[in-house]
Amino acid sequence: MSAVAKASGALKSVDYEVFGRVQVSHYFPNQYTEQEAKKLGVVGWVKNTSQGTVTGQVQGPEEKVNEMKSWLSKVGSPSSRIDKTNFSNEKEISKLDFSGFNTRY
Repeated sequence: MSAVAKASGALKSVDYEVFGRVQVSHYFPNQYTEQEAKKLGVVGWVKNTSQGTVTGQVQGPEEKVNEMKSWLSKVGSPSSRIDKTNFSNEKEISKLDFSGFNTRY
């Protein structure tokens, strides 16, 4: 994550939960979230919940976190339908808590 580590400016952290048709069996939409996060250079995690939502945390430079928030709200995986996305605990952080982005089970 050298691009993230070298990024100047504020680091942000935000928790998210995505509602809608966001869990599709056999397609595991979290792989798309992981791919997008890695493409943007943010770190954190994603997890399917028992309530049918997708939850997680994103950390990185503010502009990249904002790009990921937009993707989580409007794009998502190809087979998903996003009804709404809740963001919480958004804050500035002094260092990243994760070294990459992964799926939790």
